[in-house]
Amino acid sequence: MQIKNILDVDVFGKKVLFRPDINSPIDANGKITNTNRLEAVAPTLKYLLDGGASVGIIAHQGDTLDYQNLISLEEHAKILSDLVGTRVEYIDDVCGDAAIAKIKALKPGAVILLGNLRYLTEEVSTFEKDVKLNKDGMDGVYLVRRLKGLFDIYVNEAFSAAHRNAPSLVAFPQFMPSYAGPLFFKEYEALSNIMKGATKPVVFVLGGAKISDAFGMMENVLKNGIADKILACGVTGQIMLLAKGINLGKTYVDWLKGKDLLVFVEQAKHLLNSYGDQFVFPVDLAYEKGGERKEVSVNDLPVNDVMLTDIGSKTIKIFKKEIMSAGTLFSNGPAGVYEKEVSASGTKEIWKAFSDAKGYTVIGGGDTVASASKFIDINSIDYVCTAGGAMVRFLSGKVLPMIDAMLK
Repeated sequence: MQIKNILDVDVFGKKVLFRPDINSPIDANGKITNTNRLEAVAPTLKYLLDGGASVGIIAHQGDTLDYQNLISLEEHAKILSDLVGTRVEYIDDVCGDAAIAKIKALKPGAVILLGNLRYLTEEVSTFEKDVKLNKDGMDGVYLVRRLKGLFDIYVNEAFSAAHRNAPSLVAFPQFMPSYAGPLFFKEYEALSNIMKGATKPVVFVLGGAKISDAFGMMENVLKNGIADKILACGVTGQIMLLAKGINLGKTYVDWLKGKDLLVFVEQAKHLLNSYGDQFVFPVDLAYEKGGERKEVSVNDLPVNDVMLTDIGSKTIKIFKKEIMSAGTLFSNGPAGVYEKEVSASGTKEIWKAFSDAKGYTVIGGGDTVASASKFIDINSIDYVCTAGGAMVRFLSGKVLPMIDAMLK
C-alpha cells in the first residue's frame, strides 16, 4: 500500500494525534466486557510513548444507533494504562478549552485520552447519513477546527472504522503528515489474503442477526470466486430457507417482519438462482420449549408459537465436516443465540471446529469475537480481525472512505 507506516518514523518530540478504534462491548452496568480492541491498539500507543512522542487520543464509544453504549471513555483510559505501563490521563472533554489546555501542556512520553467523539454531532452515524459531507468539506467542522493546529502528525489505527466517513477518520490526513499503525496493515493484509491467493477451498460461515453484513458481501465473494462455499446459519440461514419456500412459522416470521428483515428475502432468492449450489443450508433447527432444547427437521416446519434460536445437531455435523476440509475459513456472526446455554450448541461446536481446523482461520466482528472467546481459546484462531462493518465492506469490494482519504 502507499499509506505510510508510523513504525518508519522517528516520533521523538512530536505531538501525535492518535485515532484508534477502542469501541468495546459493555454490560448492563456500562462496564467493558471484552478488551480485544484495546489490546490490539496498545502496542502502537506504547511505540509512540516509548519513542518520546506526546499523544492525544481521539476515539468513540457507542452511537445514536446503540445509545446504551454511548458512555465516557474513562474505563478505556484505565485499561490502556495497564496495557502500556504508562498512565493514560482522561478528560471528559473532546475538544473544548479544557481539552486544548491539556493537549498544549503534554510533555514527551505523556498521553491523554479525550472525551467520547460521539459527544459531537458531526461524529455520529446519523450526521454522516443525513448531511453527507465529503472530506473536502470537513475543514470547518468543530473537531477539525479545534485540533488540526495542535499536532505535528496524525496516526490512524482504526481499520475497524474504515467504512465510516467521519471527520476524525478522513479529515485530518488533509492537514498534517499522516500514517497508519501496524494493526492497520495486519488487518488489511489478512483480509486481502482472503480476497486473493487464499488456499482453496475457501469456506465462509455467515450467521448472526445483523444480516445486512452477510448480504452485503455474499454476491461479491461468490461472483469473484473468493468463496467456494457459504455455510449459512443464524438469521442469515433462516432468511435463505424462507427464500427456498420453507415456512418457518408465524411467530418467527412476525419477528423477522418486526425487525424489517424480510426485505432480504428477494436478495436471497437472487443468490439462490445464481449460486445455489455453493450454499450449505441448515437441515434442522433448534428452539426452546419449557426450558428445554428441541430440534426439528426443516422438512417438518413450521413449528408454531416458537422462536428458532439455533441450528440443529445434524446441521452441526454437516458444517463441521465442511470446516475440517477447508483450506481457508472465514466467519462473521454466531450460529444462534449463544448467550443462552439451551441455544448455544451450534455456535460452540462451530468454534471448536475452527479451533481444530487445519485450514487458515480468520474471524471478525464484535459479536463474532465475543462468542468465540466464550467457547475457545481465541489464540487458536490464526487471525482475529477487530473490524466488523469495515471488514464486511472490504470483502464486499467497496471503497472504504478512511482508506481512500489516507491514500490521497
